[in-house]
Amino acid sequence: LIMRPQKKREEEHNQMIDSLEKGDQIVTIGGIHGTIRQIDDDSVLAQVDSNGVKLRFDKQAIASKGTKD
Repeated sequence: LIMRPQKKREEEHNQMIDSLEKGDQIVTIGGIHGTIRQIDDDSVLAQVDSNGVKLRFDKQAIASKGTKD
């Protein structure tokens, strides 16, 4: 009974990870906000500021996503 809610959250997170697209706004587990510029099998390249700084993150490090630009 205790495992059910945790499993549901995990499934929802995996569905969100699978639905990521170029241009989506994301927030990482560490609180970094950015926009997806490239998606690979296990990672994403995200632009994190207006000067063009880009960082690569594991997909599992993404906590939430917003809408496209």
